[in-house]
Amino acid sequence: MERVELICSLLDEKKAKDIVIVDISKLTVIADSFVICSGRSNTQVKALVDAVDEGMSKQGCEPLRVEGRQEGRWAVLDYGDVIVHIFYEETRRLYSLENLWSDGANITHYGVEEA
Repeated sequence: MERVELICSLLDEKKAKDIVIVDISKLTVIADSFVICSGRSNTQVKALVDAVDEGMSKQGCEPLRVEGRQEGRWAVLDYGDVIVHIFYEETRRLYSLENLWSDGANITHYGVEEA
């Protein structure tokens, strides 16, 4: 979970919108968590990818794969146990990954206090 927190803080520093953590550990073997967020423009999506990549690299953690960095619509950084999805807002609504992978109790909104 330490890696997830670092990724979320890096995204938050660059003003990512609606950062969500989805615990998928009981649903699949591909990873333990998804971190999903939105950027307000293609340029911001690219900047968010760069921020996560650089910040994690400084911690000695390199992604296994990075996809979509140049397009700025949907980028994926695969860190093995954590997969980061950075969407342009409209693309995120279209794919709705949170709904596909949610069982109702496995989603946490980063930076939002529970009431």
